[in-house]
Amino acid sequence: MANLLRGNDLRQLGFPEGRAIGLALAQLQRKHLKKLSKTDQLELLGQLLKNPKDYLTHLDWSHTAAALLPAPSRHIELVARKEYTIFGAEHIEPGAIHQMETAMKLPVTVAGALMPDAHHGYGLPIGGVLATDNAVIPYAVGVDIGCRMALSVYDLPAKYLAQRTQELKKILLDNTRFGGGKGFERGQRLAHPVLERDEFTAIPFLKNKQATAVEQVGTSGSGNHFVEFGLVDITDPQNEMGLPLGQYLGVLSHSGSRGLGASIAQHYTGLARDVCKLPNEAQHLAWLGLDTEAGQEYWAAMNLAGDFASACHEQIHRRLAKALGERPLAKVENHHNFAWKERLADGREVITHRKGATPAGAGVLGIIPGSMTAPGFIVRGRGLAASLASASHGAGRLMSRTRAKAELGEAQVRKYLASFGVELIGGGLDEAPQAYKDIRTVMASQQELVDVLGTFTPKIVRMDGA
Repeated sequence: MANLLRGNDLRQLGFPEGRAIGLALAQLQRKHLKKLSKTDQLELLGQLLKNPKDYLTHLDWSHTAAALLPAPSRHIELVARKEYTIFGAEHIEPGAIHQMETAMKLPVTVAGALMPDAHHGYGLPIGGVLATDNAVIPYAVGVDIGCRMALSVYDLPAKYLAQRTQELKKILLDNTRFGGGKGFERGQRLAHPVLERDEFTAIPFLKNKQATAVEQVGTSGSGNHFVEFGLVDITDPQNEMGLPLGQYLGVLSHSGSRGLGASIAQHYTGLARDVCKLPNEAQHLAWLGLDTEAGQEYWAAMNLAGDFASACHEQIHRRLAKALGERPLAKVENHHNFAWKERLADGREVITHRKGATPAGAGVLGIIPGSMTAPGFIVRGRGLAASLASASHGAGRLMSRTRAKAELGEAQVRKYLASFGVELIGGGLDEAPQAYKDIRTVMASQQELVDVLGTFTPKIVRMDGA
């Protein structure tokens, strides 16, 4: 692993931001290239960067070389940056702001906003909100289409968690599945109407995706996805859930559309980039017009993936309710990584992309999680026009995954979790609570975006991993 190059190594070498970096890193994973020393890899990439035309027919490097060459002369020019509002700018890394600045220069952009948990992503930054004119940008929606939060609140006391910790851990292990290739046995799978949707046969690209959806329904992804038991504290007597002030047992889940959403994102991003030639710094923001066949296909596929993600959460909560032998008193669910047809305050119809941002229209309920050792917040949107009726989708990363793995140790993280009384099943160092921003600081930066109705404090957490 010592000779493994990272994206920053290529950037320092002079690689432009964009597709060439990903293609080059992917090529270096090939067996005969992995054997090269780091010095030899950098030398090879330096030659490629210097003379990309010489590599256009090279078996290994043709695609990377093509990505390094200037875009065709017919490419779409960026325009003057439109104004947008940043919430909590002092907590946002420059890379995320730079990405948002680029997005605001697209000719189809109408309006935008950046949330206080924002950090660098592909195309639109995580925490970016972008309104466009009759155009949808697959990478402004994101790879995990329709990723969402879902909360169930039960009429069980706080002491239930302490008294039945081992039983609740077993309930999570028995009734949840995480990560690639992990699903329930055929006899344990639950049916759902979304699996019979016409889109699986009407859209050519989706014809071979139904079988995988059937296998993965009711499961969760890897990374920062979780299912957890915790304490719900209702602090607003006027909450729309109809819950009296007090403390309850809660189940909170975070996951998305699994392999279905990822394949849709990758396929339609490729189509968008074929027809929408943008400068290198903006190429991940290629769009599809909603008046085109490809745009309509993506829109239908995106909505299918969002409904599939919701079905997964529905089944997770159904299984856990059955195992608990209880009916929830209330449920709250919201999603991000999606695009909506909406109207701005001036009446213009737009396509609003929320990539890692929570819908916060007036009166709309949502959940904004913190970390394993910090509370999440149950919120009611205030519909602020400057935020495009949006709020953060979490605390946001303080450390990259690579940095967290390099700087944190297993024993250190377990000790930290124990100090907060948190039991973790699975999980990795890249998802350690120390890798996230302070959720209270983030919430303080968006007081004009949402009202807080209560909190959720994690106690037993299940993530991907042993």
